[in-house]
Amino acid sequence: MHELSITQSILNIALSSAENEHAKKINKIKITLGEMTGCVPQYIQEYFDIVSEGTIAHGAKLEFDSIPASAKCLDCGAETRLIRFRFRCEHCGSQKLKIVSGREFLVDSIDIDD
Repeated sequence: MHELSITQSILNIALSSAENEHAKKINKIKITLGEMTGCVPQYIQEYFDIVSEGTIAHGAKLEFDSIPASAKCLDCGAETRLIRFRFRCEHCGSQKLKIVSGREFLVDSIDIDD
């Protein structure tokens, strides 16, 4: 359910940016979404379709770029992919990890008609 508040934030960002550009319509919003956010793109799009009703963003397509979760091992220094939140270095087995990607959530670009 946290997707609803996130979706409202996406809409607010898009509308504010579109207003600054004097846009008549928002067609597409590109979003970078890290695996560790726990957000489901399908739900975000469904909520967006609801919360954007009556705005210039209604009908806009959300396009997601997924960022894999990875971490740097503090013991061996290797970068390791975190699969299904398994917090263990693939190289040495250590659990001393520093997350380097997978938490991202960014509105990258907005395609508008002006």
